[in-house]
Amino acid sequence: MKKGFSAYKQTSVKTASREKVLLMLYEGAIKFAKKSIIHIQNKEIPEKGIAIGRLQDIINELNNSLNHEVGGEISRNLEGLYNFMIEQTTEANINNDTAPLENCLQLLNTLYDGWVEAVGQLKKESPSQKHAVK
Repeated sequence: MKKGFSAYKQTSVKTASREKVLLMLYEGAIKFAKKSIIHIQNKEIPEKGIAIGRLQDIINELNNSLNHEVGGEISRNLEGLYNFMIEQTTEANINNDTAPLENCLQLLNTLYDGWVEAVGQLKKESPSQKHAVK
């Protein structure tokens, strides 16, 4: 059963639109931020390290996917936020402190909500409007 679910997840990621992949990355980051907080609270140090590592991997992927030529100032601001989150997650990992992770979780939720809205707006545009904007 687990093997089938893993194959399903891989297929859903490979066939998803860029917007859906972005949202999936944020969902994963939020999930691992929450897991990291719980592991610190429960003093589950090895599990905390794994969850923070996965969170950092996702944040780094989000950062690496930025296109500064297209995104301009927004892209540079996102890069600053992602770098801040990496610093916060490192601090949380070293000090077994949930506060930096809670900061990241708040940022991730805010960014996720913004992207959900932006993706929704893109989907509302008719094909003729999309071509007119370009």
